[in-house]
Amino acid sequence: MMRACAYGVLALAAALPGCADAPKQGATREAAPRPASAAILHLRKIAPDYYADDGPDGAPPVDLARVADAIPRPEPLHPTANDPYTVFGRDYAPMKAPGNYRLQGTASWYGRKYHGQRTASGEVYDMYAMSASHRTLPIPSYARITNLANRASVVVRINDRGPFASGRITDLSYAAAYRLGFTQSAVAVVEVESIVPPGEAVAAAAQPPRTAGAPAAAPAPPAAVPEPEPSKPSSSGRSGIYLQLGAFSVPANAENFRARVARQFESLGAEVSIEQRGRLHRVQLGPFRDRAAASAAAEQVRSLLQLKPVLVVR
Repeated sequence: MMRACAYGVLALAAALPGCADAPKQGATREAAPRPASAAILHLRKIAPDYYADDGPDGAPPVDLARVADAIPRPEPLHPTANDPYTVFGRDYAPMKAPGNYRLQGTASWYGRKYHGQRTASGEVYDMYAMSASHRTLPIPSYARITNLANRASVVVRINDRGPFASGRITDLSYAAAYRLGFTQSAVAVVEVESIVPPGEAVAAAAQPPRTAGAPAAAPAPPAAVPEPEPSKPSSSGRSGIYLQLGAFSVPANAENFRARVARQFESLGAEVSIEQRGRLHRVQLGPFRDRAAASAAAEQVRSLLQLKPVLVVR
C-alpha cells in the first residue's frame, strides 16, 4: 500500500496525482529528496481533526485494549518487497536481516481509508492488527515500538513500506496507535527497535545500532525561524512576512491542506493562503506585522502540526 500514494512500492506512482518516480531496481545510493513532492505525503494526517473520518466506522469489532502484540517468528523474506527502490527521487535499500536497528522519531497512524487494501507485501492491511510500515526494515520482520511520552510499548509486524514524509519514521496500524495512546493526538515520538525472532541467525553487523533523536520527555526547543529565503514577487496575495507550511505540485492537494489547517489558526488573525510559483503551490500563513509575530506563530505551528515552518518574504 505504501501510505498516501496508495502506498505500494510495487505499484506506487499511479495511485495519487502528483506522485513522482515509479520505483526502480538496483538503487544503491541515497539521493537528495524532492521536497515539493514529498511534502504531499501524510499532510492529510498532521492535525487531530484529520482523524475524524479515518478511525473505526462505529464500534470497533475488537476490544482494542486487548489486541495482542505480534509474536516474532522466523519468516522468509518477501521476494520483491525488499529490493532497492526509489520514491520521490530518493533511493532506499531495505535491510536484508532484522536486528541492529534502533531509531527515535515521529510515528503516525492510518485507519479505515486503507483498511482492506494491499500492502507492499501483498498482504491485506488490517487496521485492527498489530502491524506497521517502515522504509527499510525487512518485510516481513518485527519491531518493538515504544511511545517515549508514556513508555507504552507494543510489538508490531512490518509488512509495508513508508512513510515518506520528512520527519516520520514509521506508520502504525490503528490498533497499535491505540495501544500506544496516540490515536487522538495524530503523531507521537517513538523508538523503533528491530527484533530478531528466537532461533533466527543474524549476521553480526560491523556498526552499532543507529540511534537518533532525543527522549520525548525532554522539552522541545523553541521553534527556530530560518532566515528568509529569496522570493520572487507574487501575483497572488499581499506582500509581507509569511510562514510556509508546505509546497505541493498538485493544486488539489494544496487546497485540501490549506482548508484543513486554516481552522487551526483562526485565533492568530492570519490567513492561510496558496501562492503559486512555477509548478509549486505553496501553502503559507500570514502576513505577519514583523519577525517577532512570525516567530510566535511558528511556535504554535510546531506545536499544532508537528511541522517546522519556513519564514518567507514576498
